[in-house]
Amino acid sequence: MSVIRHEHKPKAPTRNQVLAAGGIIDAHSHDEHQIIYAGTGVLAITTTAGTWFTPGTSAIWVPAGTVHAHRAHGHLELHMLGVPAGLNPLGTDEPTLIGVSPLLRELIIAYTHDPQDTSEERERLLHVLLDQLRASPREPIHLPTATDLRLAEVCQMLEQDPADGRTLAQLGAVVAVGERTLSRLFKAEFGMTFPQWRTQLRLYNALRMLAEGTAVTTVAHQCGWSSTSAFIDVFRRAYGYTPGTYHRPT
Repeated sequence: MSVIRHEHKPKAPTRNQVLAAGGIIDAHSHDEHQIIYAGTGVLAITTTAGTWFTPGTSAIWVPAGTVHAHRAHGHLELHMLGVPAGLNPLGTDEPTLIGVSPLLRELIIAYTHDPQDTSEERERLLHVLLDQLRASPREPIHLPTATDLRLAEVCQMLEQDPADGRTLAQLGAVVAVGERTLSRLFKAEFGMTFPQWRTQLRLYNALRMLAEGTAVTTVAHQCGWSSTSAFIDVFRRAYGYTPGTYHRPT
C-alpha cells in the first residue's frame, strides 16, 4: 500500500466510523496525534516504515505528522480520538500498538461517544484516558518495510505466500544473496531474526483471515504452521487467547 501521495488534514477528528471489510482510508496526516481503536475486526495502519496491525484488544497511537493509511480486515467499528500535539503520553514519534485494558476500552468508547461534548466532565475523562494510556503495555506487532532491495525481495516472496517453508539459505539462493548476509540484514533493518519476522508475518495474516471468518484449520494451513495445534499454541502465546475464541467485543 503506497503512502507517498497523501492528504493533509490539520486536525485528527474525534469520531466513530464504520469501515466495511476490505475498506481503505487513503494516506493522510494530521497536525494532532491520534488514538485509533477497532471495536471489531482487524485494523492495519501502513506508513513508509511498515505496517502495524491490531489483534484482539489493542489500539494504535499515530503521532502527529505521520502519513498513514488504513485497511479493514473484517467489519471495522472504529473509535478515533484526536489528541493535541502538545500532549504525548507515550513520548514517541513512531506509530505504537498499545494493549487496551477493559477500563481503557470503556474510556475510549465513552470519550468518542459524543465528539461535540465540550463539558468539563468530558475534559476530565480525557485526562484519565491519557493516564491509562501511559500505563498501558506496548505490543511490538509490526511488519517493518525493508529498504535494502535484496531483503525487500525476500520479504515480498513470503508476503505473497506466508506458508512458504523455504529456509533463509534457500530464499537467498533465489536472489543470489548469502544466508549470513540476509541474516544480518534482518537484524540490522528489522531488529529481529528471520524466524521472528516470519512468525510476525504469519500472525498478521492469521489475524486478517480470522477477522474475515476463515476457519482455524484453514488459517493454520495457509499461514504455514505444521499443524493446527502448533498454530493455536503460537497464537495463544502471542495474544493470550486461542484463535478458536477469536472474536471482537461489540
